[in-house]
Amino acid sequence: MSNTTTFSSIPIIDWRRLQNPATKPDALGDLREAIFVVGFLYLTNHGLEDLIRTAHAKLPKLFDLPTEVKNKCDMINSPSFVGYTRLGAETTASKTDLREQYDFGTPGMNKWSESEDIWWRLEGESQYPDVAGVKELVEEYISKSAELSQQFMRYVSESLSLPPDTFASFKGNMDRLKFVKYPQSPPDSQGVGPHKDSAGLFTFLSQDDTGGLQVLNKNGTWIDAPPIEGSLVVNIQQGLEAITGGICAATTHRVIAPTTKTRYSIPFFLGVRMDLTLEELRESAAHIVARIPVSDDQKKRAVDVPSEFLSPLYSCFGEAYLRNRILSHPDVGQKWYPELYEKYSKQVL
Repeated sequence: MSNTTTFSSIPIIDWRRLQNPATKPDALGDLREAIFVVGFLYLTNHGLEDLIRTAHAKLPKLFDLPTEVKNKCDMINSPSFVGYTRLGAETTASKTDLREQYDFGTPGMNKWSESEDIWWRLEGESQYPDVAGVKELVEEYISKSAELSQQFMRYVSESLSLPPDTFASFKGNMDRLKFVKYPQSPPDSQGVGPHKDSAGLFTFLSQDDTGGLQVLNKNGTWIDAPPIEGSLVVNIQQGLEAITGGICAATTHRVIAPTTKTRYSIPFFLGVRMDLTLEELRESAAHIVARIPVSDDQKKRAVDVPSEFLSPLYSCFGEAYLRNRILSHPDVGQKWYPELYEKYSKQVL
């Protein structure tokens, strides 16, 4: 496998083929290729299709709520960065994103106390819009997505010739879910700017039929990831990239804002342990890289690959992720973490 290998389309992985002993070996081979070469894939026949349809049917109503109703669960109320974000309040790549969204997290988190490190404050209880059934829908979506994503992670381990539970110890307490609306916008507007997902291990995205998602290949060409009905778009996050020493690389992607209709999407983010340190990461990456069957040259280049997931500037992933949240949502950061906002907004990585 060459580091220069690139792609011109997003591969499709059939979940049923991974579960069927007769087709699993070939499906694992396809999964390995998708993980190594693209970092993105479509997952079909995953079993969440009905739940996804139910959730998408609710989205227009949730975003059409009166402003005062949405503002009652505004993210500004939450030091955990969960809740409603109005249009234009989030930035990516130093530019404003033309989207509004609701952020939620795994329910049942322990309440943060001042005796704990500040980044544990990110694991807090969600805020919900005052609409009957929304809380129950969100919690079901998070629960079933977590189950699917953790089994998927086991298959990824197997596809890399690693024990199925290799990545289990890196899993965090809190996964995150977003309901996102991209309104009709002028041509060439930024729905979400170029970025790599940094909140965890894998992202599982349900998109509607509008289009706009693009993935950057290794030749610097933007490749469309058009909607496939019933599928989930799965991509590697910077957590897994760091854990595997860069062999499983996160892929840059963006969303072009729609020009003729509204776009809705639902991304689920499989979380990483908040207390994962750089020392632990380097040790585990070296161990994992040594066991993945790739060329010695690829291993040599991969172990030292730079990653934004953890930096020597931060004591652990939680601190790095808190910085990310503070800078992405400056109004929330300034309210709940004013000293850190001043520090991070002046910091040069």
